[in-house]
Amino acid sequence: MLSSLLQTFLDNLNYGTICFLMLLESTVIPVPSEFVVTPAAFNAADGTMNVWLVILFATIGADCGATINYIAGYFLGRPIIYSFANSKWGKMCLLNQKKVEQAEKYFDDHGAKATVTGRLIPGIRHLISIPAGLAKMNFWKFLLYTTLGAGAWNCILAGLGWYLHTFVSKDELAETIEIYSEYIKLGILILVLLVVAYFCVKSIRKRRKSTK
Repeated sequence: MLSSLLQTFLDNLNYGTICFLMLLESTVIPVPSEFVVTPAAFNAADGTMNVWLVILFATIGADCGATINYIAGYFLGRPIIYSFANSKWGKMCLLNQKKVEQAEKYFDDHGAKATVTGRLIPGIRHLISIPAGLAKMNFWKFLLYTTLGAGAWNCILAGLGWYLHTFVSKDELAETIEIYSEYIKLGILILVLLVVAYFCVKSIRKRRKSTK
């Protein structure tokens, strides 16, 4: 099923569909970004698309989807968000209250920069905008950080698609993306943890200096 879905994407991908699919991916609809941006960059390596425009429109779509989540968190509040997450519609979107709470905890632990690093973490990426809205984070700051995080993620996926074009056929693309995306997710998770650890250590040292 995944292969046929990917083939449909490959046959119909354009900048508009990339933007729309990434909008959905950044809300609560389970559209895997690696099966949007990576195939588009794969096509770009053929010269049928421009890889920089692929990244641009993917990031615009991600920003739009993240803004929807931000607005929902900002205006609807926690009870309604939790109610939706636990509803039948929430379950259809592979959502539940625990996932929202995990995103909230990540945001609470790491503050505004969570909207950058959170965009790179599986399971947190598409939900991190909700706690930003709940916390009434400044919208323009939120949008800037979201753009940085989403842009970095899309660059990684586009790079993967361009790289895979050098030795993978379209028929093998779906399976290969699945394999490589797991490695990428693990690598990014480790990188994010190292960055967070660095800032934590830096903050602790700063506090110790200020108390001396």
